[in-house]
Amino acid sequence: MPMPRRRASLPAYWPPGPAAPHCGLCEREVQATSRHHLVPREEGGRYGPTVDLCQPCHSSVHRFLSNRALARTYATVEALRAAEELQTYLRWIKKQRVERITNRRGRA
Repeated sequence: MPMPRRRASLPAYWPPGPAAPHCGLCEREVQATSRHHLVPREEGGRYGPTVDLCQPCHSSVHRFLSNRALARTYATVEALRAAEELQTYLRWIKKQRVERITNRRGRA
């Protein structure tokens, strides 16, 4: 009969977990982020670079900018931050504590 394995004891101190996530666009500390493909998957960016965005920023990026514009003009975080279409939104969201907004484009 095999001998039962002993379970390793847990250390007395666990290091703190990762810090709260930060949005890559508005740079706020938020509860959760989602992965945004800098070049949309539909435009060939499936395996390209990504950035973690909070839900309000992710929704707003897709509300104000088309996938084609994202692929051709706004394929970096710096370009997104400088996008004229997002300036009013970014000034507003940086002062907010909201985690969710509803502003998605309607389905055509």
